[in-house]
Amino acid sequence: MTLRHLTAVAALAALGLGLAAPAASATGNATESRQRTLQRSVDAIQKTGTVAVVAQSTGPDGRRHTATTGVSDIATGRAARATDKFRIASSTKTFVSTVLLQLVGEGRVSLDDTVEHWLPGVVSGNGNDGNAITVRQLLNHTSGLFNYTADFPAISTVADFEADRYTTWTPRRLVGIAMRHAPDFAPGTDWEYSNTNYILAGMIVQKATGHTWQQEVTRRIIRPLGLRDTSAPDTSSRIPGQHLHGYSDFGDSGPTIDVTDLNPTAAGSAGAMISTTADLTRFFSALLGGKLLRPAQLAEMKTTVRAASLDPVWPGVRYGLGLMEIPLTCGGVYYSHAGDLMGYTTRDGVSADGRRTVVLEATGDGASDLSTEAAQNALIDTELCAAGAK
Repeated sequence: MTLRHLTAVAALAALGLGLAAPAASATGNATESRQRTLQRSVDAIQKTGTVAVVAQSTGPDGRRHTATTGVSDIATGRAARATDKFRIASSTKTFVSTVLLQLVGEGRVSLDDTVEHWLPGVVSGNGNDGNAITVRQLLNHTSGLFNYTADFPAISTVADFEADRYTTWTPRRLVGIAMRHAPDFAPGTDWEYSNTNYILAGMIVQKATGHTWQQEVTRRIIRPLGLRDTSAPDTSSRIPGQHLHGYSDFGDSGPTIDVTDLNPTAAGSAGAMISTTADLTRFFSALLGGKLLRPAQLAEMKTTVRAASLDPVWPGVRYGLGLMEIPLTCGGVYYSHAGDLMGYTTRDGVSADGRRTVVLEATGDGASDLSTEAAQNALIDTELCAAGAK
């Protein structure tokens, strides 16, 4: 839900992206080489301080490679498995944006509609004006609205998390936190990541359809794609079935604790969903492959603006409508949406045609510098470049 390292001052380029995969003389040897490379990349991530890492890399031929390391549960010592579920945090935003763009394609919502049109009086006060913000500006983070998680103690310290981990938060209450603050900038004049935008997007989905964003994501995406291990929970605090446990010390504010159980309304339509590497692979492949959106709406999603404040983590990154565009070291770009929630880090990458996909999950806080991010980016870049993504 939050991008933890946005204030970092060092660029990942200085740490080195991309790992060279060993050459292979035959298909079998190439497959073994790719598997070894993926495993080394996963191990490299864990060595930076994570508890567990699971990854899946899928090439244009549909061949899948998976790798895991670490434990899913420190208490039991159970090894992490490629099929484990996890909280995907802000990767949820791509699902929500997809639903809104489907509504655009159906003529039920316009990207040029104002927030005030759909949610009268919700965005107001302290210089905030729903009449001046469009749906498009919510989806591409150019609204200027204050990020409610920047003033949200429930996710800031061990003590505050323990006090509020089972609290139910309404979307209106979360937006209200943001409304206590003046906008960061006038709508459309700059870019800044704000979870408030996607809480409002989820509210617009409900207003336009009469159903919650969870119901619409389930009806329009999860069920049609057969994402059996993906869910958009409401207030249930547990991850059902086999899953990775999350661990965090909230930036050294206290002891490291198991943060797996959490009332997901704290993240809502900005980051509440649960999935697996296999299901996220299927989702991103279908999305970029044109199976979820009409061509015009997919083109809108891939229309990006510079997101310079993310450069310390992803140099040169641009942001579309719930989709990041990131340069590859081998040329071209890939599409992605990162997700960070206490104890969980989701990273993914998919080629423009959806035929090459990489998804990884790491648990625990990882390194306080950018070494974990560098290792994660290196894995994605290596896998996509080896698969010929452009």
